[in-house]
Amino acid sequence: MSAHFDGFLAEALTTDRETDGGLDKEELYGLYTSWCLINQSQPEPAEALWVALQRRRIEPEDNTLAMSGPAALDYIVSSSPDLV
Repeated sequence: MSAHFDGFLAEALTTDRETDGGLDKEELYGLYTSWCLINQSQPEPAEALWVALQRRRIEPEDNTLAMSGPAALDYIVSSSPDLV
């Protein structure tokens, strides 16, 4: 897996918190694009993210992941503009 996706996994996702079912694919890709924006990196297509996750034995549609770090805040704020 590329360093690009390794960085995303390390900086924006965690399994250290209890979740009610993890993140869905829309949330995962939204979080990923927020992470890319913060890191001034060009996002890969969603399919590339799904492949990268599956190579790490993470199923995009069935996981126990939670958002973490600055990308989580950016995603939450940008997806809920009424909060601002």
